[in-house]
Amino acid sequence: MKTYQATLLATTLCISALGLAEEKAISRSDLPPAVEKTLQQQLKGATVKGFSAEKENGRVVYEAQLLVDGHTKDILLDASGTIQEVEEEVAFDSLPIEVKASLRARAKNGKITKVESLIKQDKLVAYEAQVEKNGKQSEIQVGPKGERLMREV
Repeated sequence: MKTYQATLLATTLCISALGLAEEKAISRSDLPPAVEKTLQQQLKGATVKGFSAEKENGRVVYEAQLLVDGHTKDILLDASGTIQEVEEEVAFDSLPIEVKASLRARAKNGKITKVESLIKQDKLVAYEAQVEKNGKQSEIQVGPKGERLMREV
């Protein structure tokens, strides 16, 4: 048992040393004024599901989880209020044919349960799909034209 505890402690310390932090739920009042200002422009017609903060690459980023017209939309902002990324749920049937074909091929025999567009710097950079197979969840990504990505975005 002591070996397990020592391993767990060492792993926790290593993760902490790397600066990898989990998302932490926060309240709207915890948002910096610049983030709040940008969000005011983005919230029209949206229902707020929650807010979170986490440290990425040594800096704090804020995420707003929204529900817009029945689908999810997550907005990631830096402390200055600049939008870093938008993940928005899209209907599978609305995707271009080559994107659908590529996602189906990458999912293999798994069931695609949700697809989101990933937008960075106002540019569509990928589609991300959640896949369920044998009771396990995973994610896959393809480029805007269905192309295989060299690395996840």
